Amino acid sequence: MNLLRLRVTSSISKMAEELGSSAAATTATSTSSTSSSWAKTRSLWPSILRWIPTSTDRIIAAEKRLLSLVKTPYVQEQVNIGSGPPGSKVRWFRSASNEPRFINTVTFDSKEDSPTLVMVHGYAASQGFFFRNFDALASRFKVIAVDQLGWGGSSRPDFTCKSTEETEAWFIDSFEEWRKAKGLNNFILLGHSFGGYVAAKYALKHPEHVQHLILVGSAGFSSESEAKSEWLTRFRATWKGAILNHLWESNFTPQKVIRGLGPWGPGLVHRYTTARFGAYSSGEVLTEEEAKLLTDYVYHTLAAKASGELCLKYIFSFGAFARMPLLQSASEWKVPTTFIYGFQDWMNYQGAQEARKHMNVPCEIIRVPQGGHFVFIDNPNGFHSAVLYACRRFLSPNPHSESLPEGLVSA
Repeated sequence: MNLLRLRVTSSISKMAEELGSSAAATTATSTSSTSSSWAKTRSLWPSILRWIPTSTDRIIAAEKRLLSLVKTPYVQEQVNIGSGPPGSKVRWFRSASNEPRFINTVTFDSKEDSPTLVMVHGYAASQGFFFRNFDALASRFKVIAVDQLGWGGSSRPDFTCKSTEETEAWFIDSFEEWRKAKGLNNFILLGHSFGGYVAAKYALKHPEHVQHLILVGSAGFSSESEAKSEWLTRFRATWKGAILNHLWESNFTPQKVIRGLGPWGPGLVHRYTTARFGAYSSGEVLTEEEAKLLTDYVYHTLAAKASGELCLKYIFSFGAFARMPLLQSASEWKVPTTFIYGFQDWMNYQGAQEARKHMNVPCEIIRVPQGGHFVFIDNPNGFHSAVLYACRRFLSPNPHSESLPEGLVSA
């Protein structure tokens, strides 16, 4: 019960904060769409005069600035995934257009014969969030990080999915087309939060390509019906709960607040990153340069056209409970799995413990101290130790003799 209360309260308080911040921008927002002619001509305005000062080019430029902190050389590319799944009449963006779509990808230099590690970001994030991890991991792996379709520097098709099944297919099938385009057959797949949910669903559908699955603070293991949701039920009955539940079901996202604030949006993002990875950090706080570059990057990725973010209400019900929980598929798992959680992660690692009871493959759960939901930012060294231990059978000549690194806890 307390874990559920913590989860829901955290989600609600963050949304309430953002709603309060957006109130001051209401008048300004209403003037941003006074006529259709403005919508047609605003792209011609100098960027400094635009209501939402961002673009795809700015996302890539912000990504490049953030990754300047990384010493390992890398290649950035836009991988063509076509207009939709082969043989399907449903295109990625459900339109009559045959325009191809692209997945923004960064690949880091590595030693020959290094195992391939593919990294998938979470909700309201992009691959640049792993900037503190690329150097350490690239010393042992061929690291490839992607922006999921509809996020970051990838294409942002109109999101018109109308069901959980369609929404899952949007991410799983686009990732599979990316895999084919990159010519990858066997790789270690790491996903964070919602990216963990997508990675797990992908591994369930395409286990032949995934050598090992690493789920970091993964979302989506329990449903509302499986949790003790009395508190949530009572909260929904209040006027605040009713409003927030309505916003959730209306697909209101935090990104909409940032766009509504227009040129004041970067200030809100700065306050968030400063608090989340500074004063309220569970571990190693960001340096001034890291905070500045991450804030700039986060703003541009969040303020761009709404696309993948609109998956929220189809994947989760209010309170962040999965509509098609991974726990129900645990017995079908075919890929060895490692779960990684920060000690202060608001995601419930007990869901992974429950899933492990039903799995027929090797499964371990590792908890990292001084880390929250973004454990790879909060405690990068602890996170790297957990990943290397999880992949010991690919890295060590005697994996069975490897012991859990000091400071990490097996759950």
